Amino acid sequence: MPNERLRDALLRNGLDLDHVAKATSVDPKTVERWITQSRTPYPRHRHTIAAMVRETENYLWPDAVAPARRSEIGTSEIIKVYPHRHSVPNDLWEHLLAGAGRYIEVLIYAGMFLADNPRLIRTLKAKGESGTKIRILIGDPAARELARRGEEEGIGREAIPAKARNALAFFKPLTDAPHTTIRVHGTTLYNSIYRFDDEMLVNTHVYGFAGGHAPLLHLRRLSGGDLFETYSESFDSVWGSAKTPKW
Repeated sequence: MPNERLRDALLRNGLDLDHVAKATSVDPKTVERWITQSRTPYPRHRHTIAAMVRETENYLWPDAVAPARRSEIGTSEIIKVYPHRHSVPNDLWEHLLAGAGRYIEVLIYAGMFLADNPRLIRTLKAKGESGTKIRILIGDPAARELARRGEEEGIGREAIPAKARNALAFFKPLTDAPHTTIRVHGTTLYNSIYRFDDEMLVNTHVYGFAGGHAPLLHLRRLSGGDLFETYSESFDSVWGSAKTPKW
């Protein structure tokens, strides 16, 4: 059975058999067998190819890394755990935003603390103009999940929907920005996700607490790890069911 993930990753990055053969110091026919016969390369070759196509080993070869080893790598993906989101230094947010060149992804209900950065919209526009792919998911103010979250936090049914409407207004200037897409979702938000290339801030949500008082994980993607990829796949799942907002 062909390895379609590997084939697609190479095509997306403009790479052919010769490119991979040269980088891994193997014969092009060996590379062809990795694709057409789904042969699994040696670990050193997997590392090289994953870096070339900017994918994880787990994505390209799901069965290549043993579960115990994936668990070890996943632990190493955790850079730091903050007890509360509000304890994350502002310069970390700014550093991650400034360094992102390929992907910026945001999954929130409202995230109005982001509006504290007066340069955020201007920075995101510039990132989009330079080719960064930006995807923003905001809570749908009409969704019952947002009203329920307000009740759970003890601030009333209308509080979170109102914040989501404010968030939509805040991000509206990005609607015509290149490489930028904004959607609304009505899913239960277990975690807010902020991705900057291969680093991610995951704000967990705790019943009865506002997001700013809940813990936050700082993750860095490692080839062969599962943790970063789990949250990334969760983002994609929400994105697939989200819709264009009615401005």
